[in-house]
Amino acid sequence: MGEKTSGIRIPERELEERFVRASGPGGQNVNKVATAVELRFDVAASSLPEEVKARLIALAGKRVGADGVLTIDSREHRTQPQNRAAARARLAELVRKAA
Repeated sequence: MGEKTSGIRIPERELEERFVRASGPGGQNVNKVATAVELRFDVAASSLPEEVKARLIALAGKRVGADGVLTIDSREHRTQPQNRAAARARLAELVRKAA
């Protein structure tokens, strides 16, 4: 299911997630399990209205690369589902502000 914010729905197919090993507390688990998430959202190729795309790129700043892809990292939690939810919540908040 995609993210829905401010009446704008981001289809799941427009989100790309990559799970990587996190650093920090967690004991041996941190070295074995990919709990951190890197959420990628291609703003330029998305279904967002053009004016929202422009505001989103401006709001996101350095998190948007030259390729127009917004990257949000989350590694503050010890579980993959929590980090995934945190990254999606950050994206939803950015889109809400841009809308």
